[in-house]
Amino acid sequence: MNADASLYPAIEQQLLATDIDHKPSAVQALYACWQQRALRRDATAPLYPVPEPGRPLRPTLVRPADVPRRRMGSPEGHAAMVHAIAHIEFNAINLALDAAWRFRDMPDSYVDDWLRIAAEEAEHFQLLRARLQALGFDYGDFPAHNSLWEMAEKTDHDVLVRMALVPRVMEARGLDAVPGVQDKLRRIGDLETAAVLDIVLRDEVGHVRAGNYWFTTLCDARGLEPLATFRDLLCDYRVGELRGAYNWDARIDAGFSALELTMLQDFTVTRERREKDTDASAV
Repeated sequence: MNADASLYPAIEQQLLATDIDHKPSAVQALYACWQQRALRRDATAPLYPVPEPGRPLRPTLVRPADVPRRRMGSPEGHAAMVHAIAHIEFNAINLALDAAWRFRDMPDSYVDDWLRIAAEEAEHFQLLRARLQALGFDYGDFPAHNSLWEMAEKTDHDVLVRMALVPRVMEARGLDAVPGVQDKLRRIGDLETAAVLDIVLRDEVGHVRAGNYWFTTLCDARGLEPLATFRDLLCDYRVGELRGAYNWDARIDAGFSALELTMLQDFTVTRERREKDTDASAV
Protein backbone atom coordinates (compact mmCIF):
# COMPACT_ATOMS: atom_id res chain seq x y z
CA MET A 1 0.00 0.00 0.00
CA ASN A 2 1.59 3.31 -1.05
CA ALA A 3 2.24 6.07 1.48
CA ASP A 4 -0.49 8.32 0.06
CA ALA A 5 -3.25 5.69 0.02
CA SER A 6 -6.71 6.89 0.97
CA LEU A 7 -8.34 5.33 4.03
CA TYR A 8 -11.95 5.02 2.93
CA PRO A 9 -11.41 3.26 -0.41
CA ALA A 10 -9.02 0.90 1.39
CA ILE A 11 -11.69 0.05 3.97
CA GLU A 12 -14.35 -0.31 1.29
CA GLN A 13 -12.16 -2.74 -0.67
CA GLN A 14 -12.06 -5.07 2.34
CA LEU A 15 -15.71 -4.49 3.26
CA LEU A 16 -16.72 -5.75 -0.18
CA ALA A 17 -14.10 -8.54 -0.38
CA THR A 18 -15.55 -12.05 -0.70
CA ASP A 19 -12.51 -14.36 -0.56
CA ILE A 20 -12.52 -15.92 2.92
CA ASP A 21 -8.98 -17.27 2.41
CA HIS A 22 -7.61 -13.74 1.88
CA LYS A 23 -10.04 -11.30 3.55
CA PRO A 24 -9.10 -11.87 7.23
CA SER A 25 -5.37 -11.35 6.69
CA ALA A 26 -6.05 -8.36 4.40
CA VAL A 27 -8.17 -6.74 7.13
CA GLN A 28 -5.34 -7.27 9.62
CA ALA A 29 -2.91 -5.70 7.14
CA LEU A 30 -5.30 -2.75 6.71
CA TYR A 31 -5.24 -2.11 10.47
CA ALA A 32 -1.44 -2.33 10.49
CA CYS A 33 -1.25 0.29 7.71
CA TRP A 34 -3.56 2.59 9.66
CA GLN A 35 -1.41 2.18 12.78
CA GLN A 36 1.67 3.08 10.74
CA ARG A 37 -0.15 6.23 9.50
CA ALA A 38 0.17 5.00 5.93
CA LEU A 39 -3.46 5.84 5.13
CA ARG A 40 -4.77 9.34 4.51
CA ARG A 41 -8.28 10.29 5.69
CA ASP A 42 -10.23 11.88 2.86
CA ALA A 43 -13.82 12.59 3.87
CA THR A 44 -14.76 13.40 0.28
CA ALA A 45 -14.72 9.70 -0.61
CA PRO A 46 -18.21 8.57 -1.75
CA LEU A 47 -20.73 7.60 0.93
CA TYR A 48 -23.97 5.81 0.23
CA PRO A 49 -26.44 3.45 1.93
CA VAL A 50 -24.92 0.32 3.41
CA PRO A 51 -23.68 -1.81 0.50
CA GLU A 52 -24.19 -5.54 0.52
CA PRO A 53 -21.02 -6.63 2.32
CA GLY A 54 -18.57 -9.02 0.78
CA ARG A 55 -19.30 -12.63 1.61
CA PRO A 56 -18.73 -15.94 -0.17
CA LEU A 57 -21.50 -17.69 -2.08
CA ARG A 58 -21.89 -20.05 0.88
CA PRO A 59 -23.31 -20.28 3.51
CA THR A 60 -26.88 -20.05 2.29
CA LEU A 61 -28.67 -17.30 4.22
CA VAL A 62 -32.09 -18.11 5.66
CA ARG A 63 -34.43 -16.60 8.24
CA PRO A 64 -33.27 -17.16 11.85
CA ALA A 65 -36.29 -19.43 12.46
CA ASP A 66 -35.26 -21.58 9.48
CA VAL A 67 -31.74 -22.36 10.71
CA PRO A 68 -31.90 -26.10 11.54
CA ARG A 69 -31.44 -27.04 15.19
CA ARG A 70 -28.99 -29.89 15.75
CA ARG A 71 -27.91 -31.72 18.89
CA MET A 72 -24.34 -31.04 20.00
CA GLY A 73 -23.82 -34.77 20.57
CA SER A 74 -23.68 -35.53 16.83
CA PRO A 75 -20.68 -34.59 14.63
CA GLU A 76 -22.95 -32.38 12.50
CA GLY A 77 -24.46 -30.67 15.54
CA HIS A 78 -21.03 -30.07 17.04
CA ALA A 79 -19.74 -28.53 13.80
CA ALA A 80 -22.94 -26.53 13.28
CA MET A 81 -22.42 -24.83 16.65
CA VAL A 82 -18.85 -23.87 15.75
CA HIS A 83 -20.05 -22.76 12.30
CA ALA A 84 -22.70 -20.49 13.83
CA ILE A 85 -20.07 -18.71 15.92
CA ALA A 86 -17.68 -18.44 12.95
CA HIS A 87 -20.51 -16.88 10.95
CA ILE A 88 -21.08 -14.29 13.67
CA GLU A 89 -17.39 -13.43 13.65
CA PHE A 90 -17.31 -13.13 9.84
CA ASN A 91 -20.26 -10.75 9.94
CA ALA A 92 -18.57 -8.84 12.77
CA ILE A 93 -15.59 -8.14 10.49
CA ASN A 94 -17.93 -6.37 8.08
CA LEU A 95 -19.77 -4.56 10.87
CA ALA A 96 -16.54 -3.15 12.28
CA LEU A 97 -15.29 -2.13 8.84
CA ASP A 98 -18.58 -0.41 8.09
CA ALA A 99 -18.47 1.46 11.42
CA ALA A 100 -15.03 2.83 10.50
CA TRP A 101 -16.03 3.55 6.88
CA ARG A 102 -19.44 5.11 7.33
CA PHE A 103 -19.22 7.70 10.08
CA ARG A 104 -16.74 10.22 8.69
CA ASP A 105 -17.13 12.92 11.36
CA MET A 106 -15.71 10.76 14.14
CA PRO A 107 -12.14 11.32 15.39
CA ASP A 108 -9.09 9.22 14.57
CA SER A 109 -9.40 7.40 17.90
CA TYR A 110 -12.79 6.07 16.74
CA VAL A 111 -11.20 4.76 13.53
CA ASP A 112 -8.44 3.22 15.68
CA ASP A 113 -11.02 1.33 17.71
CA TRP A 114 -13.08 -0.05 14.84
CA LEU A 115 -10.19 -1.06 12.60
CA ARG A 116 -8.60 -2.81 15.60
CA ILE A 117 -11.91 -4.54 16.27
CA ALA A 118 -12.17 -5.60 12.61
CA ALA A 119 -8.67 -7.11 12.83
CA GLU A 120 -9.56 -8.98 16.02
CA GLU A 121 -12.80 -10.29 14.52
CA ALA A 122 -10.74 -11.50 11.55
CA GLU A 123 -8.47 -13.42 13.93
CA HIS A 124 -11.51 -14.97 15.64
CA PHE A 125 -12.87 -16.09 12.28
CA GLN A 126 -9.54 -17.66 11.33
CA LEU A 127 -9.33 -19.55 14.64
CA LEU A 128 -12.91 -20.82 14.41
CA ARG A 129 -12.58 -21.78 10.77
CA ALA A 130 -9.48 -23.80 11.68
CA ARG A 131 -11.50 -25.61 14.36
CA LEU A 132 -14.27 -26.32 11.82
CA GLN A 133 -11.72 -27.77 9.43
CA ALA A 134 -10.27 -29.91 12.22
CA LEU A 135 -13.79 -31.31 12.70
CA GLY A 136 -14.00 -32.21 9.00
CA PHE A 137 -16.12 -29.25 7.85
CA ASP A 138 -15.60 -25.71 6.59
CA TYR A 139 -17.27 -22.32 6.66
CA GLY A 140 -20.26 -22.42 4.35
CA ASP A 141 -21.23 -26.03 5.04
CA PHE A 142 -24.30 -25.04 7.09
CA PRO A 143 -27.03 -22.45 6.50
CA ALA A 144 -26.91 -19.23 8.51
CA HIS A 145 -28.96 -16.09 9.09
CA ASN A 146 -28.22 -12.42 8.43
CA SER A 147 -29.75 -10.64 11.43
CA LEU A 148 -26.45 -9.11 12.55
CA TRP A 149 -25.94 -7.32 9.23
CA GLU A 150 -29.60 -6.34 9.11
CA MET A 151 -28.98 -4.30 12.28
CA ALA A 152 -26.21 -2.46 10.40
CA GLU A 153 -28.75 -1.47 7.76
CA LYS A 154 -31.18 -0.23 10.40
CA THR A 155 -28.51 1.93 12.06
CA ASP A 156 -26.65 3.34 9.05
CA HIS A 157 -28.07 6.85 9.58
CA ASP A 158 -26.63 7.66 13.02
CA VAL A 159 -23.42 6.60 14.73
CA LEU A 160 -25.04 6.96 18.17
CA VAL A 161 -27.75 4.47 17.23
CA ARG A 162 -25.16 2.11 15.73
CA MET A 163 -23.08 2.20 18.92
CA ALA A 164 -26.17 1.64 21.07
CA LEU A 165 -27.58 -1.32 19.18
CA VAL A 166 -24.66 -3.22 17.65
CA PRO A 167 -21.83 -3.43 20.23
CA ARG A 168 -24.07 -2.72 23.26
CA VAL A 169 -26.82 -5.17 22.28
CA MET A 170 -25.81 -7.63 19.56
CA GLU A 171 -22.18 -8.11 20.62
CA ALA A 172 -23.01 -7.88 24.32
CA ARG A 173 -25.30 -10.88 23.91
CA GLY A 174 -22.19 -12.76 22.84
CA LEU A 175 -20.68 -12.05 26.26
CA ASP A 176 -23.74 -13.70 27.78
CA ALA A 177 -23.77 -16.71 25.44
CA VAL A 178 -20.10 -17.77 25.32
CA PRO A 179 -19.78 -19.36 28.79
CA GLY A 180 -22.77 -21.64 28.15
CA VAL A 181 -21.38 -22.68 24.77
CA GLN A 182 -18.01 -23.41 26.36
CA ASP A 183 -19.69 -25.65 28.93
CA LYS A 184 -21.36 -27.65 26.15
CA LEU A 185 -18.09 -27.97 24.25
CA ARG A 186 -16.21 -29.17 27.30
CA ARG A 187 -18.91 -31.74 28.04
CA ILE A 188 -18.31 -33.33 24.63
CA GLY A 189 -14.52 -33.09 25.01
CA ASP A 190 -13.82 -30.21 22.62
CA LEU A 191 -11.39 -28.33 24.83
CA GLU A 192 -9.65 -26.76 21.82
CA THR A 193 -12.70 -24.80 20.65
CA ALA A 194 -13.54 -23.87 24.24
CA ALA A 195 -10.03 -22.38 24.50
CA VAL A 196 -10.57 -20.41 21.27
CA LEU A 197 -13.72 -18.97 22.84
CA ASP A 198 -11.61 -17.75 25.78
CA ILE A 199 -9.84 -15.50 23.26
CA VAL A 200 -13.13 -14.47 21.67
CA LEU A 201 -14.68 -13.58 25.04
CA ARG A 202 -11.63 -11.60 26.14
CA ASP A 203 -11.62 -9.52 22.96
CA GLU A 204 -15.40 -9.09 22.81
CA VAL A 205 -15.34 -7.47 26.26
CA GLY A 206 -13.07 -4.84 24.70
CA HIS A 207 -15.37 -4.45 21.69
CA VAL A 208 -18.40 -3.85 23.87
CA ARG A 209 -16.36 -1.47 26.02
CA ALA A 210 -15.53 0.56 22.90
CA GLY A 211 -19.23 0.68 22.02
CA ASN A 212 -20.06 1.83 25.55
CA TYR A 213 -17.40 4.53 25.41
CA TRP A 214 -18.52 5.96 22.08
CA PHE A 215 -22.22 5.74 22.96
CA THR A 216 -21.79 7.67 26.21
CA THR A 217 -19.39 10.13 24.56
CA LEU A 218 -21.92 10.85 21.82
CA CYS A 219 -24.76 11.17 24.33
CA ASP A 220 -22.71 13.71 26.31
CA ALA A 221 -21.92 15.68 23.14
CA ARG A 222 -25.64 15.82 22.26
CA GLY A 223 -26.83 16.59 25.77
CA LEU A 224 -28.64 13.25 26.13
CA GLU A 225 -28.95 11.11 29.24
CA PRO A 226 -27.41 7.74 28.24
CA LEU A 227 -29.62 5.40 30.26
CA ALA A 228 -32.90 6.94 29.11
CA THR A 229 -31.64 7.21 25.53
CA PHE A 230 -30.64 3.54 25.46
CA ARG A 231 -33.98 2.42 26.83
CA ASP A 232 -35.81 4.55 24.25
CA LEU A 233 -33.75 3.02 21.44
CA LEU A 234 -34.49 -0.51 22.66
CA CYS A 235 -38.19 0.32 22.46
CA ASP A 236 -38.03 2.26 19.18
CA TYR A 237 -36.13 -0.52 17.38
CA ARG A 238 -38.08 -3.34 19.05
CA VAL A 239 -34.86 -5.06 19.96
CA GLY A 240 -35.38 -8.78 20.42
CA GLU A 241 -31.90 -9.85 21.59
CA LEU A 242 -32.33 -9.53 25.37
CA ARG A 243 -33.73 -12.88 26.44
CA GLY A 244 -31.83 -15.26 28.66
CA ALA A 245 -29.18 -14.95 31.35
CA TYR A 246 -26.70 -12.09 31.54
CA ASN A 247 -22.95 -12.43 32.03
CA TRP A 248 -22.86 -9.80 34.76
CA ASP A 249 -19.09 -9.82 35.33
CA ALA A 250 -18.25 -9.49 31.63
CA ARG A 251 -20.81 -6.74 31.11
CA ILE A 252 -19.49 -4.73 34.07
CA ASP A 253 -15.93 -5.23 32.77
CA ALA A 254 -17.16 -3.92 29.40
CA GLY A 255 -18.47 -0.71 30.99
CA PHE A 256 -22.12 -1.34 31.77
CA SER A 257 -23.13 0.22 35.10
CA ALA A 258 -25.03 -1.73 37.75
CA LEU A 259 -27.94 0.68 37.26
CA GLU A 260 -28.02 -0.01 33.52
CA LEU A 261 -27.92 -3.77 34.05
CA THR A 262 -30.88 -3.47 36.43
CA MET A 263 -32.70 -1.46 33.76
CA LEU A 264 -31.97 -4.15 31.15
CA GLN A 265 -33.27 -6.86 33.44
CA ASP A 266 -36.42 -4.87 34.18
CA PHE A 267 -36.87 -4.15 30.47
CA THR A 268 -36.58 -7.85 29.63
CA VAL A 269 -38.97 -9.00 32.36
CA THR A 270 -41.53 -6.33 31.49
CA ARG A 271 -41.45 -7.16 27.78
CA GLU A 272 -41.67 -10.91 28.33
CA ARG A 273 -44.63 -10.42 30.67
CA ARG A 274 -46.33 -8.22 28.04
CA GLU A 275 -45.74 -10.87 25.35
CA LYS A 276 -47.24 -13.59 27.56
CA ASP A 277 -50.27 -11.40 28.23
CA THR A 278 -50.66 -10.80 24.48
CA ASP A 279 -50.42 -14.53 23.75
CA ALA A 280 -52.96 -15.33 26.48
CA SER A 281 -55.44 -12.76 25.19
CA ALA A 282 -55.20 -14.24 21.70
CA VAL A 283 -56.32 -17.67 22.92
